[in-house]
Amino acid sequence: MKVQENQQVTCMLPFHQVVKSEFEEVNHLIVNRLDSEIELIENIGQYIIDGGGKRLRPLLVLLSANSCGYKGTEHIVLAAIIEFIHTATLLHDDVVDTSELRRGQATANTKYGNAPSVLVGDFLYSRAFQMLVDVGNIGIMKIIAASTNIISEGEVQQLINARNPDISETEYKKVIFKKTAILFEAAAEIGALIAKSTPKQQAASSDYGRHIGMAFQLMDDVLDYDGDVKDLGKNIGDDFAEGKTTLPLIYAMKNGTKKQSLMIQEAIKNATFDKLDAIFDVIKITRALDYTKSCAHTHALKAIQCIKNLPDTKEKRAMIEIAKFSVERSF
Repeated sequence: MKVQENQQVTCMLPFHQVVKSEFEEVNHLIVNRLDSEIELIENIGQYIIDGGGKRLRPLLVLLSANSCGYKGTEHIVLAAIIEFIHTATLLHDDVVDTSELRRGQATANTKYGNAPSVLVGDFLYSRAFQMLVDVGNIGIMKIIAASTNIISEGEVQQLINARNPDISETEYKKVIFKKTAILFEAAAEIGALIAKSTPKQQAASSDYGRHIGMAFQLMDDVLDYDGDVKDLGKNIGDDFAEGKTTLPLIYAMKNGTKKQSLMIQEAIKNATFDKLDAIFDVIKITRALDYTKSCAHTHALKAIQCIKNLPDTKEKRAMIEIAKFSVERSF
């Protein structure tokens, strides 16, 4: 069986159009490199492709490379590598979190089971590193290897933190850097590196990616309590159900009354949902979502500031639009 390409499922936004032909090449490569003689791998691969997604991480590779003047084709391969790594983390995440809905459809673990999802995630990791060896850039290998290690640490730390209401804002932000922001950072950094840009440009691209990733995750925290299932493609309140003490809850506990804080703490520790509406009210009263949004906006502004000295190109302008989108989106 051959995995089939479906160009309609990826969410194409204006900043995708800036590198449309290259982005389509990335999608085509993803399909080709999912090819396997094991039918189950291809079935789950096809299911993932049909699930679509924004594919911002591979997009950052393309934009970062082009904004630094890259004229080759290896950024296409690097973008696909980043997407494989990201998809592998999603497959593993959904098993650990027992998630049932992603991108508007049943998760792979819901449809195929936990073991196949984990193993196909492993396949995607290994395929990514096969492709990375083919590129043969030791600097990029070091960045990707370090990033995947940090992601794994973040996953374990999040598991340890589950059902713990005593997580501080600083501790939480360390986790989301490791789980989410690090791959955005790596994507932007390797784009600049393959372009053989200056150390300052590489550092600027890396910092930009990190702030985009932080903004993106913080807005995910907001949307988990204030989003729309149809727009978001996953259930509202999933983070709470999974025992994740995210920033809105941390802020609400810190700024609510003692009674309100104790109610949230007990609900987190005991996985009780009978007071979920009351908890949503506390989040609203304490303006916890506004605070979380303000943190996301701060990171988005920092991201834009990071690339101010890059050449004024259409790719740089697209990177600025991504920063704005990260905090204005509803999905």
